[in-house]
Amino acid sequence: MKKIYVGLIVIGLMIAIGFAYYFLSQPTKKLDPIEECIKLCSKIKGKINLTNGPCLSDNNPEWKVKDWVCDVAHWPRQPVDDLVENQCKDFREGKAHHFVEVDENCNFIRAY
Repeated sequence: MKKIYVGLIVIGLMIAIGFAYYFLSQPTKKLDPIEECIKLCSKIKGKINLTNGPCLSDNNPEWKVKDWVCDVAHWPRQPVDDLVENQCKDFREGKAHHFVEVDENCNFIRAY
């Protein structure tokens, strides 16, 4: 009787491992930071003032691109855009290592 239970447990573990391997090996859809930033900006545009160059990704649950931030800058760029205090908090604090900049009309400026 014990052999049957042990056998069932082993079979159950093998099935669980098989399912885990299958689902973990599936490619995940990568979000394009530029596309996502433009979409987020377009959604927010008109609801908040974008002329002062706000960071759109900080504390925004809609921003799901890991290691990236979405920031509004002037076009053409102005010296104020390069000031550390005007960069996204997550970028300043090293929580994100890349950024996308769009202008106040949600047009792509640059990504790094």
